[in-house]
Amino acid sequence: ELENQLTAKSKILDDLKQSLASNGSAEQTPEAQCLRLAELCEMKDSIVNQVAQLKASMQSILEQWRTYDEIYAEVSLMTTRYLYCIDQCKPSGEEASLEALKKQVKTLQ
Repeated sequence: ELENQLTAKSKILDDLKQSLASNGSAEQTPEAQCLRLAELCEMKDSIVNQVAQLKASMQSILEQWRTYDEIYAEVSLMTTRYLYCIDQCKPSGEEASLEALKKQVKTLQ
C-alpha cells in the first residue's frame, strides 16, 4: 500500500516539475521553486529507501513467524503424544499388584 502511495506521489511530483518548467509561479522565484522541488525529490527518495528497508525487515519477521508456527505445531503435537503416553501408563486406581502390572503391560502392548 505504501509503495502504491509512493508511486502516486511520484507521479504528482513529476507533474509538478512539468508544470513549473512550463509556466512557473508568480509567488516564488524560479530558483526557489527548483530548490523546493529538489528538496521534495530528495525526501521522496529517502521515503522510498525507508519503505524498501521496512519491506525487507517485514519479510524477515514474517519468515521468523512462519518458522515459529511450524516449531510450535511440532511441539504441540509432541506434547499431546507425551500426555497420551503418560495417561496410558497411569495405574488404573488399583494397587501395584502383579496382576495390575500385567494388565498394564498388556494395555501398553
